[in-house]
Order: sequence, then C-alpha cells, then structure tokens
Amino acid sequence: MGSLEPVKPDYDVLVIGGGLSGCYACHRMKELNLSVKVLEAGTSVGGTWYWNRYPGARFDSESYTYAFYFSPELLDEWKWTEHYAPQAETERYIRFLCDRLKLWDHLQFNTYIDSAHWLDQDRVWTLTDKSGKTYNSRFLITGIGVLSNPTLPNVPGVADFKGEAYHTSRWPKTPVDFTGKRVGVIGTGATAIQAIPVIAETAAQVTVFQRTANWAIPLRNAKISDDEMEKIRSGYPEMLIRINETRMGFMHSACGDSIWDYTPEEREVFWEKLWALPGFPFWLSNYKEIMVDEKANDLVTAFAAKKTKERVHDPWTADKLIPKNHGFGTRRVPMETYYFEAYNRPTVRLVDLLETPFERVTEDGIITTAEEFKFDILVYATGFDAVTGAFDAIDFRGTNDHSLRDEWKDGPRTYLGLTVEHFPNMWMSMGPHQAYGNIPRSIEYAVGWIAECIEYCRDHDISYFEATAAGVQDWTDHVHDLGKDLLSNKVDSWMTGVNKNVAGKQKRIVARYMGSAPEFREKCKEVANTDYSTFTKM
Repeated sequence: MGSLEPVKPDYDVLVIGGGLSGCYACHRMKELNLSVKVLEAGTSVGGTWYWNRYPGARFDSESYTYAFYFSPELLDEWKWTEHYAPQAETERYIRFLCDRLKLWDHLQFNTYIDSAHWLDQDRVWTLTDKSGKTYNSRFLITGIGVLSNPTLPNVPGVADFKGEAYHTSRWPKTPVDFTGKRVGVIGTGATAIQAIPVIAETAAQVTVFQRTANWAIPLRNAKISDDEMEKIRSGYPEMLIRINETRMGFMHSACGDSIWDYTPEEREVFWEKLWALPGFPFWLSNYKEIMVDEKANDLVTAFAAKKTKERVHDPWTADKLIPKNHGFGTRRVPMETYYFEAYNRPTVRLVDLLETPFERVTEDGIITTAEEFKFDILVYATGFDAVTGAFDAIDFRGTNDHSLRDEWKDGPRTYLGLTVEHFPNMWMSMGPHQAYGNIPRSIEYAVGWIAECIEYCRDHDISYFEATAAGVQDWTDHVHDLGKDLLSNKVDSWMTGVNKNVAGKQKRIVARYMGSAPEFREKCKEVANTDYSTFTKM
C-alpha cells in the first residue's frame, strides 16, 4: 500500500483577518522574511473600520492615540483632521499603512474562512474558505476582532421585511438616503447612539426600539488645525510613554483618590469638571472605587442620570433612557454627539420593548404587543456575538480533532490570551483574556510578542509550539481572580459574553483580562524571558 503524500505549507504564516491586527501581523512577518498571506473576508483592509461605516461612526478614543507607534516616520507623515476621527478617515489611515509598508501583495480579499484544521502528522495548519479552496501554513495568527461577528434580533419575520434593511456592522459603501423615510432602529447600543442623531436629521420619522438602555457621555469632538497637529506630532514620544502607563492604553490617567474622602459638594464639582472634558475622563479618571463599590457606583450613577435627564425634554422618554439594570461604567460607555437631544425632535420616538415586546417583523414594518408600525427602512443596531463569537464562526480544530467551540463551551480558556492548549502554532492577536482598551495599543503589543515568539521558533528549529494544560489553568484562574470584585462582571453585556439574540450566550463568562495593560505586558514579558519555558516545544 502506498502512503499519503505529506501536506506541505504554502506559506510560513497565514493570518485570518485584514484589520489593524492582521495588517500589523503581516508587516512583522515581512520583517522576519517569512512568507505570509492575510486572508480577509471583505473587499479591502480595515476590519472594524471597513465593516462599520454606518452614519456617525467614529473613534471614541483620541485619533492620535488610536495609531501605531512603531514607526516615527509614519506618525509624522499622517495628519489627523479631528480629535475623534470618523470612519472614512480611519479607513484611509489603514490603507495608508498598507501603502507605506508595502503590504498589498500579501493581502487576499473576498476570502471567508470556513475552517482551520491542524494536521498532526504534518505539523501544518490547513484553512478552507467557503469556496472550498485550501491554504496551508506552518504558523497561524488570528487577526479576528472582538466585535466582528454581527447578530440580528431573535424575532420572527426578520427575513420577511420587503423594504431596505441594514445592520450597522454590514453597512453598504454607497450612502443610504433617509430623506423623508420612515425608519425603525432596533437597538440602543454604541452604534445606534452614534447613528440615530444623523439619521434623524433627514428622516420623516425615526422609531427607536430599546430593550436595554445604555449610558453614554458627550464626545465633544473638534477639528485639528495644522498648528495643533504639529504640536501633537512633537508630543508623540511623551504621549507614548503616557498611554503605555495607563490602565487601558488611553491618554486618561486613573484617579487614586477615594470618593469617601470628599463631601457631596466636592464630588459634584469634580464630576462637573470631568463631564465637561472630551472623551473618556468621566469614566476612566473617576474616583477609584466606582468600579468595585456599589455604594460609590450608585453616587456616580445618580450624577450621570441627572446630566442625561437634563438633556431630554419629555420626562417619560428621559426616564426610559436611564439604565435600570446596571450602574454607570459597568458596561463599556459609548461616546455620543447629541444622541439624547435627538429625542427632543418631534420626529423621533422611543419604544420600550420591556413594556411592549416584539411580536414579529412584517413585510412592511414591525408589530409589538401594543402597536403596528410601518417602515421604509429598518436599521439593526443589534450588536455582535462578541469576543468568542468570531472564533465560533470558524471551525477551529486542533490536535486529535479538538474543537475550539467545545474547548470554550463553558467560557474561554487561554494562556496569556494569546494561545490555547491543543492548538499548536496558533496565536491570537486579539483573543479573549487579553487586556483590551485602546485597541491599537493592545494590538501593537500582542502582535509584537507573537512576532518575537515566531522568530524564536524559526531560529531554534521549533516546529511545534503549544500552551500546556497547567499554563492554561493558571492563566484562566488568574484572569478570573482579577475580575471577581468588579461590578462589570455582575451585569450582562458583550464584555461578559452575553448576547440574548444568540443561542447558548445567555451565561456570563470572564472574557477579558481585568488587570491593567502594564501588568498584562509584564506577565507576557516574564514568559518570553524564560525562552518560553512554560510552553511545549518540539
């Protein structure tokens, strides 16, 4: 009997996803003179900023911190036009990176990966796209975003609607004209909070269907003049030091003060000052107890509720827009521009789905338990199967046919948030159990660590590199222990893996590293400094 031919790698490295992490991984692999191919489902690069082009889409972190810092030349060449850049500008920035770093020849588009299987006998990863074409490599990097697998509402009749229907994360490249249209918006998460004020400017009627209210704080965006941009450029070295020192990689430093050391009047002055600042200071630079002490959180929540209600004229609507099931900051806080004021328009109406739930979507609208609505356009701002959902969408199989879906059925288990037991030679640039925050800062560190690890494997003729059971258990226990006192782990949100529109995603998980970014980097550095002794290497 003849033997089967061994599977030979087409590339040294395959990368799934052409967003920021996939592009940076491509650059780092090129620097190592490794053959690399990035496989991207879209028609171009961008990831989040390719798919999410809905009206009003923009950064919630300062543009000049939402950038890669590895090249001073690239920093100096690029000019941001706004403190919080819109989607189109961010997409141009990523294309600019691909131009300057000469990545295009290594990028392949319109490629939806259906499966990724490890072949034990050949020590090769085989990826199969939806057309059935296969790709083989020695090493695999997932550039999968934490918010990249959109979900539709679990409501009968979604496919029956005959008008225009769009998910905020699958928005068309051609502009959608809302002029004079009756528009239904389902959901009030971050994408809806950005989109609704823009849609309301021209639509004849906007009806917003809300199940869960969300906190949001004013963005206070502004244009960047040429002189201001020059000052920003000259301050990049100091800015990098600062954002590498903060807990989540943003410009805003934590406040070490205790809420209990100040009188109610002093707290009010402090909160008014933070509220008036652009961006995240009210969330990230507040008193140290607000994310761990329910009484402290109640006080800051009451302030945020007061500030929100001041902006909405109708008392019923104002009350409904205040979250009742979670305190301020216990879910990720979106930035907004005139979101709450949009409800002061006579053409904008809020419907509370907790009072009058959906019955079904029809050919020309929506029926709730109380009313029938007619629409020309439906906008699904219904979020994502977050963090693990994009991994679940691909059939990952490791040693002995281990399924990643089965491995994570009770919540993710990782080592350093970068690797998984039974999945050798695979690294996650944005996997669960990593320190999320200002995403490019997370990406630049994680991909850099991965690149150095792959370089080590190459230089030491290592063809098999795998996390151990002990390492995974220790890291998963460490991640769980860090989050045990946080109020954010006591509420349902995408950050705790809950999505009521997805079967099996109603149970909370610990999805992310709850320590600080500097602490995370130090843990990873310690492992690398031991020549990766906590891994199985062959």
